[in-house]
Amino acid sequence: MDDANVILAALYDRRGFVSMHELSGLLDEPQNLARALTELEQRGCRCDREPARGLRISDPMRLDAYLIERGLNTRLIGRSVVCFDQVDSTNDVVLAAAGSPATGGLVVTAESQRLGRGRRGSKWISPPSAGLLFSTLLVDGPDVLEHEPMTIAAGLATAEGIEEHSSIRCDLKWPNDVRIDGSKVAGVLIESRRDGDIRATAIGIGLNVFASPPAEAVNRPATHVALHNASVRRIDLLQSILRRLDYWRGEIIASRYDALHEAWLGRCGMLHQRVRILSGGVEHVGRVVDISPLEGLVLAADSGIHLQLPAALSTVLD
Repeated sequence: MDDANVILAALYDRRGFVSMHELSGLLDEPQNLARALTELEQRGCRCDREPARGLRISDPMRLDAYLIERGLNTRLIGRSVVCFDQVDSTNDVVLAAAGSPATGGLVVTAESQRLGRGRRGSKWISPPSAGLLFSTLLVDGPDVLEHEPMTIAAGLATAEGIEEHSSIRCDLKWPNDVRIDGSKVAGVLIESRRDGDIRATAIGIGLNVFASPPAEAVNRPATHVALHNASVRRIDLLQSILRRLDYWRGEIIASRYDALHEAWLGRCGMLHQRVRILSGGVEHVGRVVDISPLEGLVLAADSGIHLQLPAALSTVLD
């Protein structure tokens, strides 16, 4: 293993201070410690230094591709990870990287986005290093992943990943909101582009970890994970989400939609509730009958008919 990664793993796993003597003893050639620390600094890793105690990774820690990939053990998603300080949009980066099915599974993270966006042209607001801003690339080969089930799966995977890492119970609001105690903590934006026979899909997820956007900047209550569990770690949290997303991708490819349907409904309080939904530019009012991985939201409209409203074209009006 690269010396810098040996030192980074030791510092990350220990959480607290590690003596210089112990760190140098981890290397085959202890005299290379200074070089390894310089490399880590160039990668954006900052450390607190105390002569009597050694080094400790400073908070907030920058996301690091090696630590994210380490022990991930997924079938596809996250087999390659690239971490940036700032980009316009992580969705744009992964879509630009799509060239063949072999590029599928790429995950791109950013500490901040200049043009981060949500659904219907909204802006995703997150202070630098205060959240998780990442996109996963899926490229169609023999298996074509449709928009509707992947939207459902991405929100569910985020909720499950948060709960797995922090024991915080999350609920889901169709089509793409992840919430804690009714306040939004994460959102999903899925975008696709086609180039000849290649269709690339970006699954973009924005998650508030250490801070929430100010109330005046958003139109609904927002929260962040650390408000409910102060011991949250972004890298571990991201790994949990990627594992769940990888799992649900496999279930969708195998056409096991019943499990996805049941798990999603188990976290959604919208069933049988009256809602107003804007879909395709038309407002519909009625009672939610079902939320299907394939058909979208099924609404018993006040007009007396049942409507199937796709996630890509629909927004619940509060």
